[in-house]
Amino acid sequence: MSKEARAYCRFQRKLAAIEYAETWRNVSRACRAFSVSRAAFYRWKKIYDVEGESGLKQRKPIAKDHPRRIPEATIEKVLELRRTYHLGPQRIVWYLDRYHGITIAFSSVYRILVRNGLRRLPNTVSRRELHTRRYAKQVPGHHIQMDVKILNLTTEQGMRIRRYQYTAIDDATRIRALKIYPLHNQENAIQFIDYVIQKFPFRIHTIRTDRGHEWQAKFHWHVEDQGILHTYIKPRSPQLNGKAERSHRTDQEEFYQLLTYKDDVDLNSKLAAWENFYNFNRPHSAHDGQTPYEALRNTMENTTGVSLR
Repeated sequence: MSKEARAYCRFQRKLAAIEYAETWRNVSRACRAFSVSRAAFYRWKKIYDVEGESGLKQRKPIAKDHPRRIPEATIEKVLELRRTYHLGPQRIVWYLDRYHGITIAFSSVYRILVRNGLRRLPNTVSRRELHTRRYAKQVPGHHIQMDVKILNLTTEQGMRIRRYQYTAIDDATRIRALKIYPLHNQENAIQFIDYVIQKFPFRIHTIRTDRGHEWQAKFHWHVEDQGILHTYIKPRSPQLNGKAERSHRTDQEEFYQLLTYKDDVDLNSKLAAWENFYNFNRPHSAHDGQTPYEALRNTMENTTGVSLR
């Protein structure tokens, strides 16, 4: 007999015993007829009086206060990180461990999201088939990807303005440098690369960009004059600068969606704080939850054998 059949037979036995006792108005007789103790009968009867026939069906036993039950405060933190910052389950695990001292399994976070209808994020970017092989350089500064993110912002007066975020990201460590400019031209690109050279704590070997007008001759020769190689990716192949492109999506989901624009000074100060957080405090999935600067430190220790802690 199957498990479902046995459960149905037990349900019918309970219901028949209760109906027999009600018909004959004699509990003892019903207990003898169905070979059940009075304690069990009254337990069934109590549930039947409150919930009806559905209460007699077998249920999976669940402890009222399980010792390993996830606290409500932890569940609220998981839901807050998901709703506010659109973090995935693994990043939520890292954030709770790093900033709240809470250890929780990936599977537990995933089940919490599913139970609360947050398995999928709103307006999730559809995935397209990859037609390039993923790679990661091992030496910091060997390849720096650079790109521009176009920002459409609204002032407090309701005016729509456009700004341009210049981004540089190290292929090996994911350390980034960010600046926002009001114009999209080579002069600002040159200013930005000077900032990148000053900002990054390692020598830059090669810079990769697309073929946009901001990366043309004046910028190209300025970079070469600094002793840095400048190469262009293939036309119509943004995936070749995929780390910069993916970091722009992170900017949108974790920074710009929470931003209230006031003025350019306020915007650049907040971007500087975000850049610092990204490099020093934000767990990165490419490094199994380490921050970019922690990844740099580990790389330098493994290379030189000198502890930098």
